[in-house]
Amino acid sequence: MAVVAVVGAQWGDEGKGHIVDILAARAQTVIRYGGGNNAGHTVVNRHGTFKLHMVPAGIFEPATLNIVGNGTVIDPKHFLGELDGLTARGIVVDNLRISDRAHVIMPYHAMQDRFDEALKGDAKIGTTGRGIGPAYADKMARIGIRVADLRDPALFRERLTAVLTIKNRLLTTYYQAEPLDFETIYREYVAYGQRLAPYIADVYPDVQHALESNQSILLEGAQGVLLDIDHGTYPFVTSSQPGIAGASQGAGIAPSEIDHVMGVFKAYATRVGSGPFPSEVDGVAADALRQMGKPWAEVGTTTGRLRRVGWFDAVAARYATRLNGIDRLAITKLDVLDEVAEISICVGYRHNGQLINHPPSQPETYAEVEPVYEVMPGWLSPTQGVRTWADLPANAQAYVNRLAELCGAQVSMVSVGPGHDQIIEVMPVL
Repeated sequence: MAVVAVVGAQWGDEGKGHIVDILAARAQTVIRYGGGNNAGHTVVNRHGTFKLHMVPAGIFEPATLNIVGNGTVIDPKHFLGELDGLTARGIVVDNLRISDRAHVIMPYHAMQDRFDEALKGDAKIGTTGRGIGPAYADKMARIGIRVADLRDPALFRERLTAVLTIKNRLLTTYYQAEPLDFETIYREYVAYGQRLAPYIADVYPDVQHALESNQSILLEGAQGVLLDIDHGTYPFVTSSQPGIAGASQGAGIAPSEIDHVMGVFKAYATRVGSGPFPSEVDGVAADALRQMGKPWAEVGTTTGRLRRVGWFDAVAARYATRLNGIDRLAITKLDVLDEVAEISICVGYRHNGQLINHPPSQPETYAEVEPVYEVMPGWLSPTQGVRTWADLPANAQAYVNRLAELCGAQVSMVSVGPGHDQIIEVMPVL
């Protein structure tokens, strides 16, 4: 048995949902450790196609305990809508727990998010506008409301009274907006608390039991490590820690308990929103990488925005691998490259005539780097029907092996399509 953390190793949208869905079927406990409903995991399995935002991917396995960890922020209305959507399609959700330590996204958080983006003008970050950042900010400012508070109407009234006094002053004086009505919010969120109550729990005993009984545990990440608040392309980052540090903290598991860190990489690169992207391409090359007109096209699961696309950035990939102790790689969407005759890999950056081998800390500098490319021959052969490593075209094997060499980790899984069975397993981790 093992504890495996799955992290997105680029700018998010790497296909983590596909990988996590495969591994969740083998795990006894799945813990979503960070982020909010700004994340989106597309899962295709025997039940159909699902777009999950907060519910862990193990929800489709009745015997698997699914935990939404303390490192997450939860929009109750959205969360309940997601549960309702699952149950309407026949999925049983009794195997779900929400950490009572998780924080709640309140109406003023979404308002702050949208107002702040508007005030930034051309310097806007490109957030989802769902209040994720302000909710995390309030958590750190120690004025956040936690899931546990929603179960206790008297305690919730006390805490909301204090916080809404602060927020209404902010809304009216700084944003020049109308104040929020206390009773409206109070009644709405007490009702959410009543509906969520069967799932809310102190999950520490559950996690410790899973560890002590040597269960297979899967830690499910959101976003990508290049969007990490500390090590990403700040300020064009998310508000949480999507990497291995966030996995340990957000799931409540000691770092020493984690056996493997699986980094999920697309066979190329994508990014949603603003920020540096050295290997970005446009025109015909971009259309090919986006799979224009195909069901699995490059459109954000959460945002619906067309993703920016580019060649695999091995400089950023190696940086992500080393920072997070990634020892296993999952390479997704290899099939997208089936019709590409020559495939570029960014193997270095050049800035002011100097070669640099890691992402600069300043976004202004990062935006100025020129990619140094290595070009490999494509395989010009369909791979969606391939199920074993030996049956992959030789050039496809060479490309994947080169990515692993550049990253400094071993290949575990390769996906060649969105289907549950379209996985080539090279080195199992669970």
